[in-house]
Amino acid sequence: MAEEKYNMKNPAVKRILQEVKEMQNNPIADYMSLPLEDNIFEWHFAIRGPSDSEFEGGIYHGRIQLPPEYPFKPPAFMLLTPNGRFETQTKICLSISQHHPEHWQPSWSVRTALVALIAFMPTKPDGALGSLDYTKEERRALAIKSRLSAPKFGNTERQALIDEIHQAMIKTLPPVPELPPANVDSAEPVEDDDEDDEECEETLVAEEPDRDAVVENVHEVNVNANAGPLSVSFSAGFRSATRAQAVDAADTQPQHRLHADHAHPAQAGTGPGTTAQVRPVVQQPPSDSTLTILAIALTIAILALIIKKLMRSQGMPAGMPESMPPKL
Repeated sequence: MAEEKYNMKNPAVKRILQEVKEMQNNPIADYMSLPLEDNIFEWHFAIRGPSDSEFEGGIYHGRIQLPPEYPFKPPAFMLLTPNGRFETQTKICLSISQHHPEHWQPSWSVRTALVALIAFMPTKPDGALGSLDYTKEERRALAIKSRLSAPKFGNTERQALIDEIHQAMIKTLPPVPELPPANVDSAEPVEDDDEDDEECEETLVAEEPDRDAVVENVHEVNVNANAGPLSVSFSAGFRSATRAQAVDAADTQPQHRLHADHAHPAQAGTGPGTTAQVRPVVQQPPSDSTLTILAIALTIAILALIIKKLMRSQGMPAGMPESMPPKL
C-alpha cells in the first residue's frame, strides 16, 4: 500500500495510516484488522471469541467503515460471521459505534473498538439494535462452525482480505472447549436469577393472583436483590412460611392456636427474620358454681344485718339469745 496514493495532509488519512502501521508492528492474538488496498476507510477484521464464554474458540469476521471525519467521529462496524449475539451484515448499536457519537473520543482507535466488541460479546442484548439472544448451545455450535471457513462477502478484493485474515487467525486459535452437561444448564432457570426475576414475577402475579404469600415472597426477593443472597433467600422464605402458617392456623384451629400461644410464651420470641405479634389476653368468665357461692354468702350477710337491726329496735343487745328476757 503506497502512501503516495493518499493525501497525507488529510488528518483522517494520516491517522488511519498511523494505525495501520501500529497494528502491523504490534499484532495481538485476540484480533487482526487491515484496510482495503483501494480504500483505507474500509477495514476488515476478525476477533476471537472471549474466553470462558460460549463464543470461546470461534473466529468472528467483521467490517469497519471509518467516516471522513475520523477520528473525530466514530466508526460503523458489523459482523459477517453468524454468532448468535449480533445480526450479520447489520450495523451494530453500541456505545462505541456511530449510533452513539456522544460517547466517542478521538483518542480511541480501531484497536480500541475491537477490544470493546470482544467485551460486548458475552453480555445480554437487552433489546439493542442488531442484537440476538441465542442459547449457549446454539452459540457454541456457531463458534465451532466459524472455524471451518471464512464468510463470503463483497468483491474479490474484499474476499481475498477476509481469507487472508482467517488463515492467519486459525493458525494460533485454541480448540473450542466443551460445554457443561445439559442438565446443569437446564437447572439454571429454576434458580433465582437477578437479571430475569422481573419477568417471572409478572407471570406469577397474572396466573395466581390469589396466592398472596407466594407473590409477595417473589416481590421481596426482587426488591432486596442488592443485599447478600443468603440474607435475601432466608428472609423472604422464612417470612412467607410464617405468614402461610398463620393463615392456615387461623382458619382451621383458632382455639388450639390460642392455647399454644399461652402455653409456650417462650417460643414467640423476636429472633432474626421473625415479627413479634401482640395478642390480647382473654379474661376467662367466672364459672356458675362460683357465682352461686357468692350469692349465698351475700344473702347470709344481708340476713345477719336485718336480724341485728330488729334486735336493737326491741331493746335486745346484739348477740344475746332470744330466749333470755331483758333485765329490768
